[in-house]
Amino acid sequence: MDIRSLQRASFRILNQYIVVPAFMHGFGWLISNPVTGRILVLKNTGRKTGLARYTPVNYAIIDEGIYCYQGRHLKGAWYLNILANPLVDVIMPGSRLTGYAESVTDPDEAAFAIRQILKGAGLAGLIYGFNPSTVSEDVLRRSTEGIPVVKIKSALPNTLSAA
Repeated sequence: MDIRSLQRASFRILNQYIVVPAFMHGFGWLISNPVTGRILVLKNTGRKTGLARYTPVNYAIIDEGIYCYQGRHLKGAWYLNILANPLVDVIMPGSRLTGYAESVTDPDEAAFAIRQILKGAGLAGLIYGFNPSTVSEDVLRRSTEGIPVVKIKSALPNTLSAA
């Protein structure tokens, strides 16, 4: 088993047995903190199985939307699932909501959202080798070009707060 496979397996176990259960039982505030960053659990429906899927992701609340991103150029299962079925449940520390997810197609909106997500992502915000608060717009865009960004809008009006 190579190091990359080991990392993926470790994250899968961590997410399945620690992160998701913590959020489901109201302890998301222990997981989502300044070191690990702002984390939510996204519940969507598997596009092939129809089963509920839970994925922890870093996020940022901007205006009336919750933004999250794939974090790499490959399109993960959760991203492909929301393209097939945009109705999602969002579990954040202290709140839950149902919303509609959509892929962000405007490059300016996507770059702004990625910067905000990385600024709030704790140590994970340094994944691309730069400080998201000070990096130039050009370097940010080059480093994150092609990375899918998702915007989630609440299905109910006035249910989103920046808590």
